[in-house]
Amino acid sequence: MVRKLNTALYPGSFDPLHNGHLAIISMAASVFDRVVVSVGYNPEKSGFFDPAERVEMIAEATRELTNVTSQSFTGLVTTEAVRCEATCLIKGIRSASDLDVEMLQAKMNAETGDGLPTLFLPGIGTNALLSSRYIREVSSAGGPIRSVVPASVAERLEKRAAQ
Repeated sequence: MVRKLNTALYPGSFDPLHNGHLAIISMAASVFDRVVVSVGYNPEKSGFFDPAERVEMIAEATRELTNVTSQSFTGLVTTEAVRCEATCLIKGIRSASDLDVEMLQAKMNAETGDGLPTLFLPGIGTNALLSSRYIREVSSAGGPIRSVVPASVAERLEKRAAQ
């Protein structure tokens, strides 16, 4: 089946959003008519930021990208893709180990999503190797994070660390 790829779904936890995520979003926004950044979460697990805060941070950081929207979802990525009429999934790749994991997920998503394709975008440049987990750890310990996250995210992280 041939699909025209005009709407991309970029799913992730984005807890928190960082400059590596933004680079992937910007690349996708330059290629697709519409990019939906969707915060996936499991209601039985607690995150650092709640899903609504993550959606707000994404919206704030992508305000100038007029073809990008943000939202949250629970359940299968492929169900979310159908709901938002996505024609493909976007996944950012930092390393070979990311690719190994993402290839397995792409196979399952294609199986459960009627052949829904996954496009991999490489992390390139100074923001390529960022990890939300390490950003949370550094921030919680009072370390500097402003160079790796958008300003609005840094403010939220610093506020949380001060509590």
